[in-house]
Amino acid sequence: MTTADTVPSHDGTGGGRSPRRMVVRLFLVVIVGMIVAMWVYGLFFASKEAVNKIYDRAWAERAQAICEGALSERLMLTDLRRLDDVGPGALSERADLVDRATDIVERMLDEVVAVQPNDPKGRELIPMWEAEYRQYLNDRRDYADLLRTGVNRPFAETAVDNLPVSERLETFAGDNEMPDCAPPRDLTT
Repeated sequence: MTTADTVPSHDGTGGGRSPRRMVVRLFLVVIVGMIVAMWVYGLFFASKEAVNKIYDRAWAERAQAICEGALSERLMLTDLRRLDDVGPGALSERADLVDRATDIVERMLDEVVAVQPNDPKGRELIPMWEAEYRQYLNDRRDYADLLRTGVNRPFAETAVDNLPVSERLETFAGDNEMPDCAPPRDLTT
C-alpha cells in the first residue's frame, strides 16, 4: 500500500529528491550565475581603456614617426646568409650586426624620451617603459658579447613579472598606437 507522503523517485526506489542533489544543483546554478555576471560586467560595464594608454596623442604620434625611421634604418642591416655559409668569423659578424641594430634602437629610444608626454599618466609611464627598454638593450648587448665568445645560443632576455621584457614593451607600443616602437624581433627564432 502506498501512502500519500511517499513521492516516487526517478530511479524507482521511492526516495524522492535528496538534499545532497539539491545542494549540488544550487551550487551549480550559483556558479553559472557568477560566470554570466562576470561576462556581462566585462562586456558592458568594465573600462575598455588600455592600462598603458598615454593621453598625449601628439607624443605618441611623434614617437611612432621616430620609431618608423629607426625601423627603416635597421632593415638595411638585414643579413639573410646562413651562419655556415659565412665562414669562421660568422658569429663575430653577427655580433657586430646585433650591436649596430642595438645602436639604432638606443638612438631611437633616446630621441623618443627626450620629450615627455604632457599628461600625468604619460609622465608616470614613460620612465618605467624606458627602464624596461634599456634592460632589453642591455640583454641585446650581452647576447652580442656571447656571440663573440663563439657561443651560438638562442637570445635570452630578462623577464619582468614572469613575462619577457620584449612582450611588455610590445604591449605598451600597441596600446599607444606606435607599433614601430615595439622592440625588434630580429634575435628570436
